[in-house]
Amino acid sequence: MKFDVFSLFPSIFHSYFEISILQKAIEKNLIEIDIHNIRDWTFDKHHVTDDTPYGGGGGMVMKAEPIFRAVEDVFGEKTKTPVILMSPQGRPFTTQIAIELSKYPQIGILCGRYEGVDERVIEHLITDQISIGDFVVTGGELPALMVIDAVARFIPGVLGDPEGALDDSFGNGLLEYPQYTRPENFRDWQVPDILLSGHHAKIESWRREQSLIRTYFLRPDLLPTANLSQKDITFLAKLEENEKLGHFQIPE
Repeated sequence: MKFDVFSLFPSIFHSYFEISILQKAIEKNLIEIDIHNIRDWTFDKHHVTDDTPYGGGGGMVMKAEPIFRAVEDVFGEKTKTPVILMSPQGRPFTTQIAIELSKYPQIGILCGRYEGVDERVIEHLITDQISIGDFVVTGGELPALMVIDAVARFIPGVLGDPEGALDDSFGNGLLEYPQYTRPENFRDWQVPDILLSGHHAKIESWRREQSLIRTYFLRPDLLPTANLSQKDITFLAKLEENEKLGHFQIPE
């Protein structure tokens, strides 16, 4: 899969792609990432990419011309490649969107800056807008890194464990279960006995219950859309009943 990123500050990206999982994925040709400097598509002496907004107001707006030139030069004028604008006005980024994007052979990501981009870019060039949350950061570069990282995890071969991304929090609609590693006992805090039992079916059952418990208490908003079995629903009903009784007890 190929990611084409359009940014005014391409140097932000390079160090992140030179370490860990993404570096290995690039070396294995599982993903390709090209960072395009929008300033390269300006023709004036000072490489101007922004201007004051019509109608007045503070801040600057990214100009349409260099953005159109950059995207159309890279993809062609009649491309069907998705071009995503990182924007606080976009649809909230989720695991499901990451999976959706991982199915494309190539996507473009435009990193906004300042007060945003000229509206004509959104109306006539962008195919989607994505937000990483209800807050504003200085530019779209950090959000773009997050999207690339999340999407890459669903590309076959990128993770050592093919099911790893689905086991993570949100992969199955729930928060991930607790994780432990050596030593078995640390400051008298013991690893749960079930994880030392070697009984894989019971371990899987315990992990599922722990995911349900965590999601119930920390992110109950996820439960209505989670993929729940009848056993899960019964477990959650008992959990809710125990909570209403004023005490916490894991359902049998």
